[in-house]
Amino acid sequence: MRKELQVAALENGTAIDHIPTEELFKVVSLLQLQKIDHRITIGNNLRSRKMGKKGIIKIADKFFREDEINRIALIAPSVSLNIIKDYEVVEKKEITLPDEIVEIVKCNNPKCITNNEPMKTRFHVIDKEKVILQCHYCELKINKDEIELK
Repeated sequence: MRKELQVAALENGTAIDHIPTEELFKVVSLLQLQKIDHRITIGNNLRSRKMGKKGIIKIADKFFREDEINRIALIAPSVSLNIIKDYEVVEKKEITLPDEIVEIVKCNNPKCITNNEPMKTRFHVIDKEKVILQCHYCELKINKDEIELK
């Protein structure tokens, strides 16, 4: 007899699946899930055929905007998003980094104008596979593990 952990089914909402376990709580913080009052189920270190182990987040009655989804791609580009209506997955989205990231990442250059003037940060994604960003203003390149979110 097999015993399996089941995460509660969603009637309507979004399931964020295949989150690397070490990035799960960064995704929670990025999406500011602690500030929303929808029912949220979070599972971590769940068995995954694709990844070995994974994290999953299910949010009832919440559908994300494109810019919110883009935030996830910065730290967890392998996640898949399942849009659920009436207990059925009506849409599966693979998350991809956009060509430009605005107002999400802080520039690591203390002399950059974005750290000294009240203005939006703007980064060009120069490598979507390795997640390498370049500041539009000072041209500093930032690798995935150096990314500091605003």
